[in-house]
Amino acid sequence: MPPFDWSQYLATARFLAAQAGTGLPEEAACRSAVSRAYYAAYGYALRYASVYLGFAPRRKPEERAQDHGRLKAHRRSRRRANAAQVLDALRQWWNECDYADILIGLDPTTLAAQAVTEAERLIERILPPSAVP
Repeated sequence: MPPFDWSQYLATARFLAAQAGTGLPEEAACRSAVSRAYYAAYGYALRYASVYLGFAPRRKPEERAQDHGRLKAHRRSRRRANAAQVLDALRQWWNECDYADILIGLDPTTLAAQAVTEAERLIERILPPSAVP
C-alpha cells in the first residue's frame, strides 16, 4: 500500500469550510478545517523532509509530538525558513482552534479560508526534486 497522501486533507479542509453553517455547525466546521489544513501541510512537509532532506522522524508514538518543532528547526537549518514560518502559523491556529474555548480576535470563517490557502501554497512550493524543471 502506498503512503498516505497528506495533501488529501486539503480536500477535507475545503469541504468543511464550504459546509460551515449549511449542514454542519459553522464554528466547529471552521475549526476542523483549520486542523485538517495544518495536518495536510505538516504531514506533507514531514514526508518530504524525511525522503529528500534527511529528516528522521521519531518512531515512538509518545515522542512523535516532538516532530512538529523538530521539523520546523530542520527546515530552518536547510534554508527553508519560509516553510517553517508557515508551519508555525498553521500550528498556532490549530492550537487555538483545538484548545481554546473562545477564539479571541479570530473569525473562524476567515481563519479557515486563510489556513487552507496557506497550506495549499506550502504544499505547492514543496516539490520533490524529480518534479523540479
